[in-house]
Amino acid sequence: MIKSLREITEASEISNLSAFAQLSRSTRGRSIAEDECDIRTAYQRDRDRIIHSKSFRVLKEKTQVFIVKDDSFRTRLTHTLEVSQISRTIARALRLNEDLVEAIALGHDLGHTCFGHSGEEVLHQLTGHFKHNEQSLRVVEVLERGGKGLNLTHEVKDGILKHTGEEEPITLEGKLVRITDRITYLCHDIQDSIDAGILDKADIPIEFQQVLGETQAERINIFVRDIIDETSKQLNFGNRPAIYQSPLIKELTLELRRFMFERVYYGDICMREKEKATYIVTSLYQYFMAVPTALPVEYRQRLEVDSVKQVVTDFIAGCTDSYAIKLFQDRFIPSPNSL
Repeated sequence: MIKSLREITEASEISNLSAFAQLSRSTRGRSIAEDECDIRTAYQRDRDRIIHSKSFRVLKEKTQVFIVKDDSFRTRLTHTLEVSQISRTIARALRLNEDLVEAIALGHDLGHTCFGHSGEEVLHQLTGHFKHNEQSLRVVEVLERGGKGLNLTHEVKDGILKHTGEEEPITLEGKLVRITDRITYLCHDIQDSIDAGILDKADIPIEFQQVLGETQAERINIFVRDIIDETSKQLNFGNRPAIYQSPLIKELTLELRRFMFERVYYGDICMREKEKATYIVTSLYQYFMAVPTALPVEYRQRLEVDSVKQVVTDFIAGCTDSYAIKLFQDRFIPSPNSL
């Protein structure tokens, strides 16, 4: 019997992937059962659905760290692509399911707000509870495709939800994206901070430079090699399936994160921009809560199934930086052209 391309790929996974990898044919499935594709595995289909989604496209206009427009700075989209690339490199070396890793990485930030973590924090304050990872899950389960969702597999949704927070993903692939997300943003945020003039190379503590290197490429290389070497060693020793860092690199990762929060994320420049973002998001939230009929038609339609609070939250979380600023200008700033 002639096998489909999907079946050939699935057989190749059985032959070539690690015993700890998640096989495509062993997925726990989708919320709504579908016929299998003859060409693509389940996780390849998930990856494609995410790439073709509206929520993925708008990531190009959402802030990573710096709200000030500069074409060289990372956006939420370029961050996502870097997480995907680094995760796939490590997954291939560890013989994990590269397609599952890619799908989780590409979908992990779909629910992130405009203005980066500033937007997330103010929505959390306004609503009482908002987490971008939970919103990413809501995007793929509910909001995409006009309310139908993307109907992704259980493993991809689990990895998206648990890429941050207290719970660990159920797959090793999800655990990999979780740690790669952190090392990726630390590495590229250092470079963007230097390019923005917020940091100088001399500001980076010498112990970081001695161990992790002086350039972004060197830092990424050290992190990647360390994860591959340490995870391979620990799994060969029979330790529990996990993604490992060596004690030194793990400690430096935590120290580097604390350094970035102190000097950049909570630094004077970012905090001044955060005040502006907070004012814009707060103003828009209060306006649309009071006048939900002013929402775009696709969100007004959701008022039939969700509360005003939920719909307004979904709408603002989905706004790009530029769209949120334009909305604010249209609603609150007088225009001489209207006279």
